[in-house]
Amino acid sequence: SLATIATPKRPSCPCTAAEIFSIMRQEALQDSQEEPALASFLYSTIMAHQSLTDAISFLLGNKLGNQAFLDTQLMILFRKVFSACPKIESEMTADLLAVFTRDPACEKYSQPLLYFKGFQALQAHRVSHHLWGQGRKALALALQSRVSEVFHVDIHPAATLGQGLMLDHATGIVIGETAEVGNNVSILHHVTLGGTGAHMGDRHPKIGDGVLIGAGVTILGPIRVGIGAKIGAGSVVLNPIGDHETAVGVPARVLKLKKEVKKAQEEQPSLNMDQTSFINEINWSDYNI
Repeated sequence: SLATIATPKRPSCPCTAAEIFSIMRQEALQDSQEEPALASFLYSTIMAHQSLTDAISFLLGNKLGNQAFLDTQLMILFRKVFSACPKIESEMTADLLAVFTRDPACEKYSQPLLYFKGFQALQAHRVSHHLWGQGRKALALALQSRVSEVFHVDIHPAATLGQGLMLDHATGIVIGETAEVGNNVSILHHVTLGGTGAHMGDRHPKIGDGVLIGAGVTILGPIRVGIGAKIGAGSVVLNPIGDHETAVGVPARVLKLKKEVKKAQEEQPSLNMDQTSFINEINWSDYNI
Protein backbone atom coordinates (compact mmCIF):
# COMPACT_ATOMS: atom_id res chain seq x y z
CA SER A 1 0.00 0.00 0.00
CA LEU A 2 1.03 3.61 -0.47
CA ALA A 3 1.04 4.08 3.31
CA THR A 4 4.17 1.95 3.55
CA ILE A 5 6.05 4.31 1.29
CA ALA A 6 5.98 7.38 3.53
CA THR A 7 8.85 7.83 5.98
CA PRO A 8 9.33 10.08 9.01
CA LYS A 9 11.01 12.61 6.71
CA ARG A 10 7.59 13.66 5.39
CA PRO A 11 4.91 12.06 7.56
CA SER A 12 1.94 13.84 6.00
CA CYS A 13 2.40 13.00 2.31
CA PRO A 14 -0.76 12.95 0.18
CA CYS A 15 -1.65 9.51 -1.11
CA THR A 16 -3.63 9.97 -4.33
CA ALA A 17 -2.57 11.09 -7.76
CA ALA A 18 -5.23 13.82 -7.73
CA GLU A 19 -3.98 15.24 -4.42
CA ILE A 20 -0.37 15.21 -5.57
CA PHE A 21 -1.18 16.79 -8.91
CA SER A 22 -3.11 19.57 -7.21
CA ILE A 23 0.02 20.37 -5.20
CA MET A 24 2.12 20.16 -8.38
CA ARG A 25 -0.05 22.80 -10.03
CA GLN A 26 0.44 25.11 -7.06
CA GLU A 27 4.20 24.53 -7.16
CA ALA A 28 4.30 25.19 -10.90
CA LEU A 29 2.38 28.43 -10.48
CA GLN A 30 4.75 29.60 -7.74
CA ASP A 31 7.84 28.63 -9.75
CA SER A 32 6.54 30.39 -12.86
CA GLN A 33 6.02 33.59 -10.86
CA GLU A 34 9.50 33.39 -9.34
CA GLU A 35 11.16 32.38 -12.62
CA PRO A 36 9.28 33.94 -15.56
CA ALA A 37 11.66 32.25 -18.02
CA LEU A 38 10.10 28.93 -16.97
CA ALA A 39 6.49 30.09 -17.24
CA SER A 40 5.84 28.63 -20.69
CA PHE A 41 7.56 25.34 -19.83
CA LEU A 42 5.67 24.95 -16.55
CA TYR A 43 2.34 25.86 -18.14
CA SER A 44 2.72 23.37 -20.98
CA THR A 45 3.98 20.51 -18.78
CA ILE A 46 1.79 20.89 -15.68
CA MET A 47 -0.70 23.76 -15.52
CA ALA A 48 -2.30 23.01 -18.91
CA HIS A 49 -3.25 19.51 -17.77
CA GLN A 50 -5.91 18.13 -15.45
CA SER A 51 -4.22 14.96 -14.24
CA LEU A 52 -0.84 13.42 -13.50
CA THR A 53 -1.23 10.93 -16.36
CA ASP A 54 -1.95 13.70 -18.87
CA ALA A 55 1.08 15.65 -17.68
CA ILE A 56 3.48 12.69 -17.89
CA SER A 57 2.06 11.78 -21.31
CA PHE A 58 2.84 15.27 -22.60
CA LEU A 59 6.29 15.39 -21.01
CA LEU A 60 7.39 11.93 -22.19
CA GLY A 61 5.96 12.53 -25.65
CA ASN A 62 8.09 15.66 -26.02
CA LYS A 63 11.22 14.09 -24.57
CA LEU A 64 11.05 10.86 -26.55
CA GLY A 65 9.67 12.17 -29.82
CA ASN A 66 11.84 12.48 -32.91
CA GLN A 67 11.37 12.68 -36.69
CA ALA A 68 10.40 9.01 -36.92
CA PHE A 69 8.53 8.76 -33.59
CA LEU A 70 6.29 11.84 -33.50
CA ASP A 71 5.64 13.45 -30.12
CA THR A 72 1.89 13.66 -30.76
CA GLN A 73 1.78 9.92 -31.57
CA LEU A 74 3.59 9.15 -28.33
CA MET A 75 1.32 11.39 -26.26
CA ILE A 76 -1.74 9.64 -27.65
CA LEU A 77 -0.14 6.25 -27.05
CA PHE A 78 0.68 7.05 -23.42
CA ARG A 79 -2.81 8.37 -22.72
CA LYS A 80 -4.42 5.29 -24.25
CA VAL A 81 -2.26 2.97 -22.15
CA PHE A 82 -2.94 4.91 -18.94
CA SER A 83 -6.67 4.79 -19.69
CA ALA A 84 -6.59 1.06 -20.47
CA CYS A 85 -4.50 0.19 -17.39
CA PRO A 86 -5.45 2.39 -14.39
CA LYS A 87 -3.05 0.41 -12.19
CA ILE A 88 -0.16 2.29 -13.79
CA GLU A 89 -1.37 5.56 -12.27
CA SER A 90 -1.26 4.12 -8.75
CA GLU A 91 2.21 2.68 -9.44
CA MET A 92 3.36 6.04 -10.76
CA THR A 93 2.01 7.76 -7.67
CA ALA A 94 3.89 5.33 -5.46
CA ASP A 95 7.08 5.93 -7.46
CA LEU A 96 6.73 9.69 -7.10
CA LEU A 97 6.17 9.42 -3.35
CA ALA A 98 9.19 7.13 -3.14
CA VAL A 99 11.43 9.80 -4.67
CA PHE A 100 9.94 12.59 -2.58
CA THR A 101 10.30 10.74 0.70
CA ARG A 102 13.72 9.15 0.12
CA ASP A 103 15.71 11.74 -1.81
CA PRO A 104 16.70 14.74 0.33
CA ALA A 105 17.51 16.62 -2.89
CA CYS A 106 13.84 16.42 -3.91
CA GLU A 107 12.09 19.45 -2.40
CA LYS A 108 8.86 19.50 -4.40
CA TYR A 109 6.44 16.93 -5.81
CA SER A 110 6.81 18.44 -9.27
CA GLN A 111 10.58 17.90 -9.43
CA PRO A 112 10.61 14.14 -10.23
CA LEU A 113 8.06 14.68 -12.97
CA LEU A 114 9.91 17.60 -14.52
CA TYR A 115 13.60 16.92 -13.91
CA PHE A 116 14.39 13.40 -12.62
CA LYS A 117 15.09 11.07 -15.52
CA GLY A 118 14.94 7.97 -13.33
CA PHE A 119 11.29 8.66 -12.58
CA GLN A 120 10.57 9.54 -16.20
CA ALA A 121 12.29 6.42 -17.57
CA LEU A 122 10.44 4.23 -15.08
CA GLN A 123 7.04 5.51 -16.22
CA ALA A 124 7.98 4.97 -19.86
CA HIS A 125 8.93 1.39 -18.94
CA ARG A 126 5.53 0.84 -17.35
CA VAL A 127 3.96 1.76 -20.69
CA SER A 128 6.30 -0.49 -22.70
CA HIS A 129 5.68 -3.36 -20.23
CA HIS A 130 1.93 -3.00 -20.76
CA LEU A 131 2.42 -3.05 -24.53
CA TRP A 132 4.60 -6.17 -24.24
CA GLY A 133 1.90 -7.90 -22.24
CA GLN A 134 -0.63 -7.04 -24.94
CA GLY A 135 1.54 -8.73 -27.57
CA ARG A 136 2.62 -5.42 -29.14
CA LYS A 137 6.28 -6.37 -28.84
CA ALA A 138 7.60 -4.36 -31.79
CA LEU A 139 6.19 -1.12 -30.38
CA ALA A 140 7.35 -1.99 -26.86
CA LEU A 141 10.91 -2.58 -28.09
CA ALA A 142 10.87 0.61 -30.15
CA LEU A 143 9.84 2.58 -27.07
CA GLN A 144 12.48 0.86 -24.94
CA SER A 145 15.15 1.72 -27.50
CA ARG A 146 14.14 5.36 -27.52
CA VAL A 147 14.11 5.51 -23.70
CA SER A 148 17.62 4.04 -23.66
CA GLU A 149 18.83 6.66 -26.13
CA VAL A 150 17.30 9.62 -24.28
CA PHE A 151 17.62 8.65 -20.62
CA HIS A 152 20.50 6.11 -20.72
CA VAL A 153 18.29 3.67 -18.81
CA ASP A 154 17.80 0.28 -20.48
CA ILE A 155 14.96 -1.83 -19.06
CA HIS A 156 13.61 -4.67 -21.16
CA PRO A 157 9.84 -4.33 -21.67
CA ALA A 158 9.26 -7.84 -20.28
CA ALA A 159 10.99 -7.09 -16.96
CA THR A 160 8.53 -6.99 -14.05
CA LEU A 161 8.87 -4.03 -11.69
CA GLY A 162 6.91 -3.35 -8.51
CA GLN A 163 5.69 0.00 -7.25
CA GLY A 164 7.30 2.55 -4.97
CA LEU A 165 10.61 2.34 -6.85
CA MET A 166 13.33 4.97 -6.94
CA LEU A 167 15.94 4.93 -9.70
CA ASP A 168 18.31 7.48 -8.21
CA HIS A 169 20.34 9.40 -10.83
CA ALA A 170 19.57 6.38 -13.05
CA THR A 171 22.34 6.75 -15.64
CA GLY A 172 23.55 3.35 -16.83
CA ILE A 173 20.86 1.20 -15.21
CA VAL A 174 20.32 -2.05 -17.15
CA ILE A 175 17.57 -4.54 -16.25
CA GLY A 176 17.19 -7.72 -18.30
CA GLU A 177 14.20 -9.46 -19.77
CA THR A 178 13.38 -11.98 -17.03
CA ALA A 179 14.34 -9.77 -14.08
CA GLU A 180 11.81 -9.16 -11.31
CA VAL A 181 11.98 -6.24 -8.88
CA GLY A 182 9.70 -6.04 -5.83
CA ASN A 183 8.02 -3.07 -4.16
CA ASN A 184 9.77 -0.19 -2.40
CA VAL A 185 13.18 -0.91 -3.95
CA SER A 186 15.85 1.78 -4.36
CA ILE A 187 18.39 1.41 -7.17
CA LEU A 188 21.25 3.81 -7.77
CA HIS A 189 23.05 4.58 -11.02
CA HIS A 190 25.08 2.10 -13.09
CA VAL A 191 23.32 -0.97 -11.66
CA THR A 192 23.03 -4.07 -13.86
CA LEU A 193 20.53 -6.87 -13.29
CA GLY A 194 21.98 -9.14 -15.94
CA GLY A 195 21.98 -12.65 -17.32
CA THR A 196 24.83 -15.14 -17.52
CA GLY A 197 24.68 -16.61 -20.99
CA ALA A 198 22.89 -16.91 -24.29
CA HIS A 199 20.37 -19.54 -23.22
CA MET A 200 16.65 -18.82 -23.31
CA GLY A 201 14.36 -18.79 -20.30
CA ASP A 202 14.79 -17.45 -16.78
CA ARG A 203 18.26 -15.92 -16.53
CA HIS A 204 18.01 -12.64 -14.58
CA PRO A 205 17.88 -11.67 -10.87
CA LYS A 206 14.85 -11.58 -8.59
CA ILE A 207 14.93 -8.61 -6.19
CA GLY A 208 12.77 -8.70 -3.06
CA ASP A 209 10.76 -5.90 -1.46
CA GLY A 210 12.61 -3.09 0.30
CA VAL A 211 16.04 -3.85 -1.16
CA LEU A 212 18.70 -1.12 -1.45
CA ILE A 213 21.14 -1.57 -4.36
CA GLY A 214 24.11 0.79 -4.30
CA ALA A 215 25.78 2.53 -7.22
CA GLY A 216 27.67 0.38 -9.70
CA VAL A 217 26.35 -2.97 -8.46
CA THR A 218 26.20 -5.91 -10.88
CA ILE A 219 23.90 -8.84 -10.07
CA LEU A 220 24.12 -11.75 -12.50
CA GLY A 221 21.94 -14.77 -13.11
CA PRO A 222 18.52 -15.96 -11.86
CA ILE A 223 19.48 -15.50 -8.21
CA ARG A 224 17.35 -14.11 -5.43
CA VAL A 225 18.18 -11.02 -3.40
CA GLY A 226 16.00 -11.32 -0.30
CA ILE A 227 13.57 -8.93 1.31
CA GLY A 228 15.20 -5.92 2.96
CA ALA A 229 18.70 -6.79 1.74
CA LYS A 230 21.40 -4.20 1.17
CA ILE A 231 24.03 -4.44 -1.58
CA GLY A 232 27.06 -2.16 -1.19
CA ALA A 233 28.26 0.08 -4.01
CA GLY A 234 30.46 -1.55 -6.65
CA SER A 235 29.66 -5.12 -5.60
CA VAL A 236 29.34 -8.04 -8.00
CA VAL A 237 26.69 -10.48 -6.76
CA LEU A 238 26.90 -14.03 -8.11
CA ASN A 239 25.11 -15.97 -5.35
CA PRO A 240 21.75 -15.57 -3.60
CA ILE A 241 21.50 -13.03 -0.75
CA GLY A 242 19.16 -13.82 2.14
CA ASP A 243 16.47 -11.64 3.68
CA HIS A 244 17.83 -8.59 5.56
CA GLU A 245 21.44 -9.40 4.77
CA THR A 246 24.15 -6.93 3.75
CA ALA A 247 26.60 -7.92 1.03
CA VAL A 248 29.65 -6.08 -0.34
CA GLY A 249 32.69 -6.80 -2.47
CA VAL A 250 33.85 -8.44 -5.69
CA PRO A 251 32.58 -11.08 -5.56
CA ALA A 252 30.04 -9.99 -2.95
CA ARG A 253 30.12 -11.58 0.49
CA VAL A 254 27.50 -11.38 3.21
CA LEU A 255 28.73 -9.36 6.19
CA LYS A 256 28.40 -10.58 9.76
CA LEU A 257 26.55 -7.81 11.55
CA LYS A 258 25.84 -7.50 15.25
CA LYS A 259 22.36 -8.68 16.15
CA GLU A 260 21.12 -5.21 17.06
CA VAL A 261 22.37 -3.79 13.76
CA LYS A 262 20.74 -6.56 11.74
CA LYS A 263 17.50 -6.10 13.69
CA ALA A 264 17.50 -2.39 12.84
CA GLN A 265 17.83 -3.32 9.17
CA GLU A 266 14.96 -5.77 9.21
CA GLU A 267 12.51 -3.28 7.82
CA GLN A 268 13.32 -1.84 4.40
CA PRO A 269 16.76 -0.22 3.98
CA SER A 270 15.56 1.22 0.68
CA LEU A 271 13.45 3.72 2.60
CA ASN A 272 16.20 5.41 4.61
CA MET A 273 18.91 4.97 1.94
CA ASP A 274 21.53 4.32 4.64
CA GLN A 275 24.52 2.76 2.89
CA THR A 276 27.36 3.15 5.42
CA SER A 277 26.20 3.18 9.07
CA PHE A 278 26.94 -0.55 9.45
CA ILE A 279 30.66 -0.17 8.67
CA ASN A 280 31.78 0.22 12.27
CA GLU A 281 29.70 -2.77 13.35
CA ILE A 282 31.62 -5.34 11.30
CA ASN A 283 34.44 -7.62 12.31
CA TRP A 284 36.57 -6.97 9.24
CA SER A 285 39.01 -9.75 10.18
CA ASP A 286 36.30 -12.14 8.97
CA TYR A 287 36.17 -10.43 5.58
CA ASN A 288 38.89 -11.47 3.15
CA ILE A 289 38.96 -11.29 -0.63
